[in-house]
Amino acid sequence: MPDIKPTTSNTEHRPPIVVVLGHVDHGKTSLLDVIRKANIASGESGGITQHIGAYQAVVGLPSGDLPKGDKMITFLDTPGHEAFSAIRSRGAKVADVAILVVAADEGVKPQTQEAIKIIKEEKIPFVVAISKIDKPGANVQKVKQDLAGEEVLVEDWGGTVPVVEISAKQKTGINELLDMVLLVAELEDLKEDLSLPAMGVIIESNLDKRRGYVATALIRKGILSVGDWIVAGAVVGKVKSMEDFTGNRLDTAGPSQPVLITGWTNTPEIGREFTTALDKDSAQVLAASNVDLTPLFSFLKTSHTQIDPAKKYLKLVIKTDVSSSLEAIEMALKHIKSEEVMYTVLSYDIGAVSDSDVRSAIGGGGSVIGFRVPVETSARKLAEKEHVSIATFDVIYELIEHIRKEMAGLLTAEVRREVLGKVKILALFKKDSRNQVVGGRVLSGKLVRGALCDVQRDGKSLMLAKVGQVQQAKQDVPEVAEGLETGMRIDIIDSKSAIDIEVGDILEIYQEESIARTL
Repeated sequence: MPDIKPTTSNTEHRPPIVVVLGHVDHGKTSLLDVIRKANIASGESGGITQHIGAYQAVVGLPSGDLPKGDKMITFLDTPGHEAFSAIRSRGAKVADVAILVVAADEGVKPQTQEAIKIIKEEKIPFVVAISKIDKPGANVQKVKQDLAGEEVLVEDWGGTVPVVEISAKQKTGINELLDMVLLVAELEDLKEDLSLPAMGVIIESNLDKRRGYVATALIRKGILSVGDWIVAGAVVGKVKSMEDFTGNRLDTAGPSQPVLITGWTNTPEIGREFTTALDKDSAQVLAASNVDLTPLFSFLKTSHTQIDPAKKYLKLVIKTDVSSSLEAIEMALKHIKSEEVMYTVLSYDIGAVSDSDVRSAIGGGGSVIGFRVPVETSARKLAEKEHVSIATFDVIYELIEHIRKEMAGLLTAEVRREVLGKVKILALFKKDSRNQVVGGRVLSGKLVRGALCDVQRDGKSLMLAKVGQVQQAKQDVPEVAEGLETGMRIDIIDSKSAIDIEVGDILEIYQEESIARTL
């Protein structure tokens, strides 16, 4: 029987990709700060993470002392605010394990419920991290009870979901949490064949003034190398350089590794899968086959093809720092509901507000909105000259509130009529095309100079006019009280609808209050 040599396998274990989910301000960023010993919370506007980020941590071994990578964890940090639900969902879809962070002093909240829904839909194994156990009012048992109400049974409540109590502030329970994540990942037996073409997912992209288009990518299969041709959707690139999350240059990167890639011809869309190609021609053929992919953002797809002539539209040019901000803004704007007003996006892109953005606003009769981007000096001067509004924001809540107020400004104001009194016409003196002079008695309320009047006959409204001059005992007066007789000049508002006032007509004297409406 001949000897059969075993084939050499290029399959290796890869680090688990872990997504951290939970309600806003429940301690997700603080947890990751402790794990990677780098404070990013203070660098975020309002202390809230607003972009997806990827980081790696070595567990239980000194940095660099890692022969295989089975003690490495890749973390996806996802924002907690509801406007970023799509980002969180995308983060979960590329993850192997989830950490559900629930604050011990607050329990299950709306985004906690959403995170649980995402975890269940994607069938991701997860660990519950009950955070802030050091805070006054912390109630771990209540959190477990809340979770049971969401059909999440932790192990000590007779379920199968591991739970770890942590305090990022006191740095307790962190190692136990990481060990538990590795244990859960070990049961998943995460392996990849390194000989396969490199593939992965774009998790962030932006325009860098110095380096051009850059993207953060998470490698799922194979080995990506500098010089490789890469395709994400319809965008082609040749990897000019790669960096890890700390900024160190890399020549190659493997599965589960997040890398910053330069060399793109345009901005690759977040959420797009990428793959490598043998050469430029192959890359372009692959990109050409992807041109009909559904756009990530539906701004333009819906804005210009579904204009309702019965509605008023706020026209916007939107510029943001990164792609995920565009998505977050779009998600948030969808929650603004109105039967009368809508928004339409003339153009959107990433990068600084430029002259071309202002010109787009001029051409479309709109305004410019910037999120965490600078405004070029020439663009600001052009906007001032052409009276185009530019508003920039660092916090998404403020941006959405601004747009909400601008849309509300397009609503027709609510007009309320306050009846001041009623006058019966007793005599007619003279008239011309602009006014009529009559006499009458105030039946109720009062007659006020400058007020509006509704000329009524047999209970029907015939004409709207304005009270001009008012006299009593041949003296000009500002108003006449109930029961008194008066002479008055009634000014015609609309000559086309004017009628002759007759004896016996009733004048309903009123004033109008215009009340701005809100969304």
